[in-house]
Amino acid sequence: MIDLSSLENAVTSLERAVNVSTDQAKMAKLDRDQRDTMRAGVIQNFEFTYELCWKMLKRYLEMVSASRETIDQLSFRDLIRVGAEKGIVADPERWFEYRRQRNITSHTYDDAKAQSVFETATEFVHDARHLLEMLKKHSSND
Repeated sequence: MIDLSSLENAVTSLERAVNVSTDQAKMAKLDRDQRDTMRAGVIQNFEFTYELCWKMLKRYLEMVSASRETIDQLSFRDLIRVGAEKGIVADPERWFEYRRQRNITSHTYDDAKAQSVFETATEFVHDARHLLEMLKKHSSND
């Protein structure tokens, strides 16, 4: 059995941050610095949750695989594809985009890129929740 509590906490935290930051009425009450801080919080939650998602996926696949070494040698793209084949990942192409957006945050940080990552995070939250629920379902069956 895989301990998914850290992923559960991360996904919940991201969901809360996205919900607040996409609430037009709440955001309208904030000044620009506060709105930027909210956006930065969503981006940070996205980064952390994204990292936990693929690591937990990898851990699960290692657990159910005949050979842990085989999983260890997979590229990120192949890991996501195997996750899709096992019914854990809904849409591999979206996960490739999430990786691209996550990599943006590691390099240059400007307003346009931050907005792009923020928008991706608001989409990612649904796939992160789906991945968590599928990991729970599949882990309890193994």
